[in-house]
Amino acid sequence: MEENLKYKIAVSLIPNIGDVLAKRLLAYCGSPEMVFKEKKSSLEKIPGIGTINAQSVINHRIFDRAEEEIKFIHKNNITPIFYLDSNYPKRLLHCYDSPVMLYFKGHTNLNAEKMISIVGTRDATDYGKKLCEKLIAELASHQVTIVSGLAYGIDICAHKAAIENNLPTICTLAHGLDKIYPALHAGTANKMLDNGGWLTDFMSQTKPDKENFPQRNRIVAGISDATVVIESKSNGGSLITADIANSYNRDVFAFPGRVDDVCSAGCNALIKQNKAALIQSAEDIIKMMGWNQIGKKHLPKQKKLFVELNNDEQKLVNVIKEKESIMIDDLCLLCEMPMSKVSSMLLTLEFSGVVKSLPGKMYRLN
Repeated sequence: MEENLKYKIAVSLIPNIGDVLAKRLLAYCGSPEMVFKEKKSSLEKIPGIGTINAQSVINHRIFDRAEEEIKFIHKNNITPIFYLDSNYPKRLLHCYDSPVMLYFKGHTNLNAEKMISIVGTRDATDYGKKLCEKLIAELASHQVTIVSGLAYGIDICAHKAAIENNLPTICTLAHGLDKIYPALHAGTANKMLDNGGWLTDFMSQTKPDKENFPQRNRIVAGISDATVVIESKSNGGSLITADIANSYNRDVFAFPGRVDDVCSAGCNALIKQNKAALIQSAEDIIKMMGWNQIGKKHLPKQKKLFVELNNDEQKLVNVIKEKESIMIDDLCLLCEMPMSKVSSMLLTLEFSGVVKSLPGKMYRLN
């Protein structure tokens, strides 16, 4: 178990190998351990790797750092989550650049039925804060998990309102779990641990450097069903999160503001450019997300009758069923089959109405 975790963490530490290439390595090599046991000549042939990156892979000095992180994990009751683990946030699996490793501290379901990310300006007005508090109070009866970034302004207002309304709330951090930034919000962050928690893809000892925040924003956008923007300036960081959410084919909602209000310029622009749906209350979100229909019985969709699957096709279907939705690279890895074979079988299964292709090379059962 410890050895396996060491290899999982080490994959995320390979220099110049981001999450996308790391997943490709895993798909070709078959497991985290095999990534580091593969010959350099074989690694060089993997698309996107090449000689320099192959040399980085066989640099085993990263294991020392992985083992150090495991000690921190045990000491501080952190839950490490590899992207093929069953408790990995399933919504993030739809995102092509989702983190290979996540680190979580707290108690909540990262795959809750309803999750909303709420973002906005750090210089929130009283109007914006009241909108945020009212929105979350209205969502309380639907038991929505609230996600935000613990920053000043709208973020911390969302977390506090969630706690006030007994809703789970998760803060996504741009640094390791050995600190809380900003420190002023540590008290609120600690209150989250019983019904929510702290989530990051950064290891301990990582400082909250400026470049980490856009990377953090992809988790904010990807882990939820939708992103709500409450007040944003024309160049606010919330617009980055909204753009990422749009790239993931997620719903984005924004509250409009006065045309001359600096703090509403970003929201108005999102609405004007059709990058966000205009909302005025939680009722608008509930209707557009179809949450008022949850619990009502629907007739199951008719599938093609008498589809006969061979053993390999059945293996693919079983894995897709277990994961609900999955990237083709991950499917190759879990089924231990080459990409060419899996692609051919998926095409056949799609024509038969058994599976459905989704954006980002994702597949699910039809």
